Amino acid sequence: MKAAFTIQVPEEFNFEVCLAFLKRSPREVLHRINGDNVRKLIRIEGVDILFEIRPGNKCLEVLVLNEKLTSRLQTELIQFIVEWFDLATDLKPFYALAASDKLLKDLTTKFYGYRIIGQPDLFESLVWAVLGQQINLQFAYTLKKRFVEQFGSKLLFEEMDYFLFPKPQTVALLNDEQLLPLQFSRQKSKYTVLIAEAFATGALSKSSLESLPFVEAKEKLMKIKGVGNWTANYALMKTFRYPDAFPLEDVGVHNAIRILKKMDRKPTLEEVKKIFKKYKGWEAYATLYLWKSLG
Repeated sequence: MKAAFTIQVPEEFNFEVCLAFLKRSPREVLHRINGDNVRKLIRIEGVDILFEIRPGNKCLEVLVLNEKLTSRLQTELIQFIVEWFDLATDLKPFYALAASDKLLKDLTTKFYGYRIIGQPDLFESLVWAVLGQQINLQFAYTLKKRFVEQFGSKLLFEEMDYFLFPKPQTVALLNDEQLLPLQFSRQKSKYTVLIAEAFATGALSKSSLESLPFVEAKEKLMKIKGVGNWTANYALMKTFRYPDAFPLEDVGVHNAIRILKKMDRKPTLEEVKKIFKKYKGWEAYATLYLWKSLG
């Protein structure tokens, strides 16, 4: 008998809206969705665990499909899911702020319960941010799919493959000869390997950033060539949930503001900064809902 358990969710959580984010590309390779259920493979303490999440009554129902879990592994799996769906964040203060804000009021009403779907793996988060630079979203998913299928590990279950993101130690040994055929640019190839090297050598790790203030964590990330302001902010938002992490220069944020404010031009950086001053402490969630407004 495989493990089955539930995770209680906050009132301000909407699985359907969050699932819509996970469905945004048919080329996604790190989870599979069937109706309202999502399956994902993760590795905890060297054990590959394939699990399925289903919506329940004020809870998430979790079924482990391939392993019998020790209590320790189950605790780690629960922590992963809580991080993945950002279930530990109390959104009441954010919704109170948004209720009187012209840009966010309608968005938070329409998409109530939407949360930052994270990437608990910092290496994956940084590489994904690099892959998505200066290309459209669907091509970024194509690059990730090729990269993961070529260099990640997989589990065959019920005649379907489930993949794990490549290890930094594997990626650190790659070069243009292996990455350019996947349609990586030379710059993406170089930056991906440099990020992997930082993890493989121990120069960077998730644990080394966890207790740092936002500014210090950002500075440490930006010491790695290829990790600029946007990439660092994205990773700190998606992996660590720093509430004040937001990509100021993000084109999507600028377009959302332009459309919602019915401007005939994109806002300047100073105008964006001024708008986000109102969201102090909730910049990441303001960004999330502005992105959502773009569909």
